[in-house]
Amino acid sequence: MDIFDILTMLGGLCLFLFGMNIMGESLERRAGNSLRTLLGKLTSKRMMGFLTGLAVTAVIQSSSATTVMVVGFVNSGLLTLGQAINVIMGANVGTTVTAWILSLGGIEGDSLIIQLLKPSSFTPVLAFVGIIYYMFVKDSTKKDTGMILLGFATLMFGMDTMSGAVKGLKDVPQFQQMFLLFTNPILGVLAGAVLTAVIQSSSASVGILQALSSTGQVTYAAAIPIIMGQNIGTCVTAMLSSVGTTKNAKRAAVVHLMFNIIGTLVCLILFMAVSWIFSPAVLGDSATYLGISVCHTLFNVICTALLLPSGALLEKLVCKLVPDEKQPEAVAELDERLLAIPPMALERCRTLTGEMADTAAEALHSGLASLLELTPELAEKVRRDERRTDHYEDILGTYLVKLSALAISEADSNEAAMLLKSLNDFERISDHALNLVEAAEELREKKLTLSDGARHELSVLIRAVGDIVDLSFFAFREGNLQAAYQVEPLEQVIDDLKEKLRVHHILRLQQGACSIETGFVWSDLLTALERIGDHCSNIAGCVVDAHHHDMNTHSSLRAARIQNPEFASQYEGYAAKYSLK
Repeated sequence: MDIFDILTMLGGLCLFLFGMNIMGESLERRAGNSLRTLLGKLTSKRMMGFLTGLAVTAVIQSSSATTVMVVGFVNSGLLTLGQAINVIMGANVGTTVTAWILSLGGIEGDSLIIQLLKPSSFTPVLAFVGIIYYMFVKDSTKKDTGMILLGFATLMFGMDTMSGAVKGLKDVPQFQQMFLLFTNPILGVLAGAVLTAVIQSSSASVGILQALSSTGQVTYAAAIPIIMGQNIGTCVTAMLSSVGTTKNAKRAAVVHLMFNIIGTLVCLILFMAVSWIFSPAVLGDSATYLGISVCHTLFNVICTALLLPSGALLEKLVCKLVPDEKQPEAVAELDERLLAIPPMALERCRTLTGEMADTAAEALHSGLASLLELTPELAEKVRRDERRTDHYEDILGTYLVKLSALAISEADSNEAAMLLKSLNDFERISDHALNLVEAAEELREKKLTLSDGARHELSVLIRAVGDIVDLSFFAFREGNLQAAYQVEPLEQVIDDLKEKLRVHHILRLQQGACSIETGFVWSDLLTALERIGDHCSNIAGCVVDAHHHDMNTHSSLRAARIQNPEFASQYEGYAAKYSLK
């Protein structure tokens, strides 16, 4: 083997890795959101999760890509740790499909059927079809199909080139001695793990092993431990992707590592025991493309059969290895990786916006309660919830802007705009809740008291504000148009109440029943409560916007009066319910 053979081998390896990478990325794009949605939803049962992981990996040809997606889903709360474990196990079996496809390169025979099955016969046709799709078709989906075919043809051509170049190694004594060294199972496992960790693809490293087997110097005694080690090396990608994620996402990556280490240890012990006790002659035979595929599949199936029933135990073990922090995480974060799957990213934004709404509602009700009876616990809860809503607004606002810049459907774009517009209203409601607490604290610190009449009037306005918050938030969560239309007449009643309370306060001032200093606090309270109603009106307007696919909230609010034939009767009903008499 001379320098030109080495260069040819390196060129073939580069083409093989490049083709596998292009094919994998194109398969991911071509599969679209359907496979990812499947990965996110069809995982409630053990076998369903296993089969989902197997199917997704078989299609996108990468267990690493599947596991990275799983880590991202766990980080975003779309999958539980238990569900992720089942998917990861399925991914390990699904990745064996690649080795079977590559084993076509080892087919030998002179019959027409066998000749047609050889990659050298059909890959030129695939490359020709692929280049037509890629260069002359404008549809992005068909372009991806072309890239899949071109990627497959490139990797098979690289595999063939690499196999032809390394055949000269059979006459190199050092190469034979190296693989004799790998018959030591421990060294074989380490070699497989290091190779796969470097190229970050177990499918690619199996393909390289198959190419080297064409020399006839790779025995099953050396190949089997290397295959075992490849499963450990492929965990590097998932471990790297878990950096900076939540505890459960880190646990999902660690489960992937544990699963492969435990499976490798068990199978390695069995392999060494069989080798030592029985010394089967087949271990000294030269490995073939097909034989390596069979060993790769059997190893992964055995590991899965051993550990799939123990998923709950693995979950408990990893929770001990990656324990919870003493303080729970304040707010779940949004994973940037989900931006590659816009519908799931939008679903996650929708979920977190709902959590933000709940937090703002809790802050508001606690703030209203503090006006009637202030306690340190209530004040602290409002401040804590207000900080949480600020954080929600920061992460959701940034994320939704990035999401809106992607190529998403018109419906998704409208919903993203609705969520983005609602964030400020939720955050401002929590700010006003804090204003209510501060007003209550000011009354206490300055030893100011409200008259009985003022307290009664305030209690009526508090009930109206509490109800408009509940009504508008319900309309937002459920997308309920009927509830959204009921918000505007109640908001009008709150505006009217505010004006009445302001006039009544002036009368009490004239009668000496209220002090000037108390009046300043009273004015701040009325302003905060009235503005809460305004923000609730905006939230209801967003719901109307989404229904009519028109993001002009002001026109939506006018429509809430014009298009709602029951506006007048609803207004009268609310006015009677929140009467000051």
